[in-house]
Amino acid sequence: MSKIDRNGPDAFRALHRHGFVRIATATPAVRPADVSFNRDAVIAEAKRAHEARADLVVFPELCLSSYAIDDLHMQSALLNAAEAAVLAVAEASAKLAPVLLVGAPLRHEGRIYNCAVAISRGRVLGVVPKSFLPNYREFYEKRWFAEGRHVTGRTMRIGEIEAPFGADLIFEAEDLPGLIFHTEICEDFWAPVPPSSRAATEGALILTNLSASNIVIGKADDRHVLCRSHGMRSFAAYAYSAAGPGESTTDLSWDGQGAIYEMGDLLAQSARFDLEPELCLADVDTERLRNERMRTGTFNDAGQGQAPLFRRVRFKHQPHWQDAGLIRPIRRYPYVPNRESHLDLDCYEAFNIQVEGLRRRFEAVGGGKLVIGISGGLDSTHALIVAAKVCDRMGLPRDTILGYTMPGFATGDATKSNAWKLMKAMGIAAAEIDIRPAARQMLSDMGHPFAEGEPVYDVTFENVQAGLRTDYLFRLANQNRGIVVGTGDLSELALGWCTYGVGDQMSHYAVNAGVPKTLIQYLIRWSVTSGQFDPATDKVLTAILDTEISPELVPADAEGGMQSTEEKIGPYALNDFFLFHVMRYGLPPSKVAFLCWHAWHDAEKGLWPIGFPEEKRREYDLATIRHWLELFLKRFFGFSQFKRSALPNGPKVSAGGALSPRGDWRAPSDASAAVWLEELEASVPKS
Repeated sequence: MSKIDRNGPDAFRALHRHGFVRIATATPAVRPADVSFNRDAVIAEAKRAHEARADLVVFPELCLSSYAIDDLHMQSALLNAAEAAVLAVAEASAKLAPVLLVGAPLRHEGRIYNCAVAISRGRVLGVVPKSFLPNYREFYEKRWFAEGRHVTGRTMRIGEIEAPFGADLIFEAEDLPGLIFHTEICEDFWAPVPPSSRAATEGALILTNLSASNIVIGKADDRHVLCRSHGMRSFAAYAYSAAGPGESTTDLSWDGQGAIYEMGDLLAQSARFDLEPELCLADVDTERLRNERMRTGTFNDAGQGQAPLFRRVRFKHQPHWQDAGLIRPIRRYPYVPNRESHLDLDCYEAFNIQVEGLRRRFEAVGGGKLVIGISGGLDSTHALIVAAKVCDRMGLPRDTILGYTMPGFATGDATKSNAWKLMKAMGIAAAEIDIRPAARQMLSDMGHPFAEGEPVYDVTFENVQAGLRTDYLFRLANQNRGIVVGTGDLSELALGWCTYGVGDQMSHYAVNAGVPKTLIQYLIRWSVTSGQFDPATDKVLTAILDTEISPELVPADAEGGMQSTEEKIGPYALNDFFLFHVMRYGLPPSKVAFLCWHAWHDAEKGLWPIGFPEEKRREYDLATIRHWLELFLKRFFGFSQFKRSALPNGPKVSAGGALSPRGDWRAPSDASAAVWLEELEASVPKS
């Protein structure tokens, strides 16, 4: 293999370049006490994992001997065969890339231990004994095995080799940052404080479990709960592999459950009760795990003041640094709810976070009126339906809301018509104020060329209109003892696509400030499909969803083409993707581009939000992604922060974060974007 610059554009498509580690859980075919058969089955799955470009493979507990063989574990012939099988697997691994975690009963100083053996490229890296032995109900492990939780600092001899032995081992690849793993066995993660909890605080990013775990009704769900919660609490990946069909069914049955979690997110799971061997694969983002640990003081505090318990076993992994695809679910719309079983609840929750935020603010100021500028676009529409729900919840008439449509020089007939239809359907107090006379007067007073009839549509021309609308709304709020409900959204704040102080950046309460454009679109669609309003309102909402996004500040061109926001600043679908990964996880531009390409380059692959219209599904090539990402970086890091530093109050809605200077995001208003632009230039190819 030719040498690759790991930081250059040639390595851009390599998953290892971006902090990913490919993990597999394997369920080989086994026969009770048939060590030779089991050994060959393990080697066969190891070869399959090698072909799949896995870095780490987790096999079930005692897979070389099989688990459910009771007193046969104490037979010398079987134990001798198990030792020989470990050595045979190690020898077979010499030409295989993955690290193998294999289960075997092994002897040490007159005791038998239930062990996980770490094997890499012909070498036994270490042996970890099971810490907690179940000895209740159907389990009798203390009859055969010695407890391992107090075994530390030891070595074990297997044939002619000697390897580190103990419950105090963490394994770390010297040449693949992020491949740092700990292993525990079955019962260990059912304990109140699993051994891997402390291993995580000492740096293990990938936690693994070799399990037998017979199946009873509901137990698979219990395992998912433990994997998910443990991964979340430990800011770690958790890979779980349970014994499957082939184990003895004298008194128990086995389902072969394999699951890979990353910080609470299920990345992959195997089929259960499959008669064929299962190989479950997923790419774990170890950079995400590192970043989350760095950002979360609670995790750091949990490990402070304690003497190290673990030994580091370092090894050379020899990663391939080549394009092996990416095996993990990537949400095209990371802010949009994606759990089918909880879809209605998630949308209800997002919507009502806004409703409760505005309700409490309205209550705190003593009532009066809610003043909103209604343009017929997405943001003002969403702010209005939130305000309508506030009135309904407080038992107030809908005419508590004063809605104003304020046509300017570029207001389209369709949006103006939609604005009026929406206000009437919602039953609010509606009025129209034509801002053009006031705008002409201001432009004339300023000596602007437009006042002399010249078609000069510069930023001044645009902001005179935006500013007048806001000025009217604030004075109308004064006049009616009300508050101005802000319409500007999270996406616009990220890009600085808002008029500072006297535009959609300013209000008395910014109800949409924590909601990105893609989520606003989805929530409006959900409000229609879930029957939040009447059919007349739903019809208008659907029409607004189908309207081109435009600030409508510049008159149509000679062909009638309206000003398009997304042609100017890029598709909101991409911008929201960039924002989520930059703000929430602090990822570098090259990795954002890598993830974005995998999410968006093929509309036929991957998952779309539930119910997302077929006709609106798009795809983007790398050149397009790179172009808009560069602009995003310039706008987000280079010159938009001053607008965010002066934000009015508004509720955080998504775990993806908000941009309030009092919340998730604090940054200087005069910072440079050079670091991010340089990384993009050096690491992302232009096509």
